Amino acid sequence: MSGVPGIDTLLATEPADITPADRLTVARNVFVPLTTACRYTCEYCTFYDPPGEATLLSPDQVRELLERGARLGCTEALFTFGDDPDPRYDRIHAQLEEWGYESIHAYLRSVCEMALEVGLLPHANPGDQTRTEMATVAPVNASMGVMLETTADVRAHAGPRAKDPAQRIETIRTAGTLGVPFTTGILVGIGETPRDRAESLQAIARIHETYGHIQEVIVQPVTENDRWDRGTPSVETLRQTVAMARRALPETVAVQVPPNIAPIEALLACGVDDLGGVSPVTTDHINPDHAWPTIEDLSAEAAAAGVSLRERLPVHDRYLPADSRAGWFDGVPAPGNDWVSEPVLSVIDTERFRTEPWQTVAPSATDD
Repeated sequence: MSGVPGIDTLLATEPADITPADRLTVARNVFVPLTTACRYTCEYCTFYDPPGEATLLSPDQVRELLERGARLGCTEALFTFGDDPDPRYDRIHAQLEEWGYESIHAYLRSVCEMALEVGLLPHANPGDQTRTEMATVAPVNASMGVMLETTADVRAHAGPRAKDPAQRIETIRTAGTLGVPFTTGILVGIGETPRDRAESLQAIARIHETYGHIQEVIVQPVTENDRWDRGTPSVETLRQTVAMARRALPETVAVQVPPNIAPIEALLACGVDDLGGVSPVTTDHINPDHAWPTIEDLSAEAAAAGVSLRERLPVHDRYLPADSRAGWFDGVPAPGNDWVSEPVLSVIDTERFRTEPWQTVAPSATDD
């Protein structure tokens, strides 16, 4: 019998029903927007560019970002791009071919290997993937991710290139069959109902119940921007959704909210225990109008709420072999779940990843 709460239970969950976390975690990353090409045209998204305008970072540009991130103490290289660029993006495909790559996923593997060479742990978020595509890049990633967003068919995903929730679900399942530590989440305020949110969280929880690979679930509000003028969710809506996420998921799965676009102080009591990645190097290319808070700001905010704030890696402790990096923080690795590949472990096991909070990586140089 499934241990996932039913829809009615989730819908009845209130913030007061949830025990607040006594510790927050955060990752320090460099955000690498590999390409702004995307086969979808979601109404709320400012990240994608149409054919003829989309960009593709060169290997030299990627290396410069990675090296700067390493100098500034990052541990994670977050690679993002729109879902697999379709044939309309002929310039992108021609450039990849000129550089010697048969696909965007072959290029993604190459830059993930570059990140490992620099000493950063890759976390790739390349949208929907087939099993073959994911198997190409998973061995050189500490973890991967894709936002489910919603299981509902919403207007914001409609049009000639509509995003299919079933395909998103299949990508998350594929990660489970491959044993990839995975991040997913829901978007709040894109036309879904409270029941839709409950069903989306329930779907994530059931997949995790089968595969055990989901390490964190993001509750992310949509924000108004140049393409979206239909409002943002209220604080009370976010509080209830975070509480519902905490009720839906086992304690081992973190509930995350983005600290640059969510009202952290209002959500800490609702079950939030992770703040995702914060970059001292780059802007949030998904939400460029919202600057990252500093680690110091987040630490102060956590202290004011009476909780500790600790740095983590992009792969959570329970997915690491029991003898790797003992003492990063108080996480307990699950026995037998040695899911992270040897190339990634070789970086984790170096001196760069010490256990002291906020001094995990000592910057080797000062950037402007």
